[in-house]
Amino acid sequence: MGEHISTILNALAEPNRLQIVELLRKEPLSVGEIAERLNLLQPATSKHLRVLSNAGLVKVEAVANQRIYRLKPHPFQELDTWLESFKHIWDERFDRLDEYLRLLQDGN
Repeated sequence: MGEHISTILNALAEPNRLQIVELLRKEPLSVGEIAERLNLLQPATSKHLRVLSNAGLVKVEAVANQRIYRLKPHPFQELDTWLESFKHIWDERFDRLDEYLRLLQDGN
């Protein structure tokens, strides 16, 4: 597994950070909006956002006196590509299961 994928997965492993990503998936939000929606303190929210930013998952934009966070698509595409590389394993296992079920059915 690439180091960047590991960093992404570690960042997403924390439940509050995963919830932040889910919120940002819908729309860009300020730190205050995220804190309010998740019932977190603003300093804790900022720390979570810093981890997500360091992992390359979010970008921040200054708008007036607010910092607006939005998801960066590339890391999620990278993660999707990595997960897709496991698809052949699952397909192979399902094929073997289908074959086994057919053998059981033919035996009865």
